[in-house]
Amino acid sequence: MKLVALLLGAIALCAANATGQAVPKSDTQSWNDVQFTIPLNKKTEFVLIGTLRIGDNITKPVDERWGFRFNYALNKYVTLQTLYFHRDARPPNGRHEREERGTFGANLRLPLGKFTFNSRNWVERRWREPQPDAWRYRNRLQIEHPFKIGKTKFVWLVNDEFFYDSFLNDWVRNRFAVGVNHTFNKHLTLDTYVMRQNDGRTRPGDVNVIGTTWRIRL
Repeated sequence: MKLVALLLGAIALCAANATGQAVPKSDTQSWNDVQFTIPLNKKTEFVLIGTLRIGDNITKPVDERWGFRFNYALNKYVTLQTLYFHRDARPPNGRHEREERGTFGANLRLPLGKFTFNSRNWVERRWREPQPDAWRYRNRLQIEHPFKIGKTKFVWLVNDEFFYDSFLNDWVRNRFAVGVNHTFNKHLTLDTYVMRQNDGRTRPGDVNVIGTTWRIRL
């Protein structure tokens, strides 16, 4: 009986070690987005969105998303946005996560001399598994400025985004990014950026990001 007890104890210890690995607090990831924009009329656009995030120190996929968005230009400064996407994720050493998300918001763009100020405000409804459902508000403030290398035109992008979570009743996340935008032609635009995310509630929450966003206008 003692031998059986020792064997059962060893098996339980091995199982605990295998399943008890902590989800890391921080990670380095590559975020890759592709957007296909289809103009419907002079004021309305339909956008197809696909995202792949490679994490665990850029060694394996940890987050996959797909969805669509409608943009409606209220005037030359304000654009209304509605968005839906589906998310499948598995953080390093973490549980499988699924989410359906609906978003409504507005984007304000104001020219300030050679600079452009951009404020994006989104309210999101998140249906999540295994986490509880929640509402979230996020506000991204961005400054843009054009520059040239030789005859090639670029735009500097600097932004900071704040997140408020209704379930935790707190401001839980901040993202600061610096990047460059380049328009190849009227159909193709690329953003490349580096980002630092700080989040003390999510695991991994503190994330260093190298990202790209390809925008293809049909």
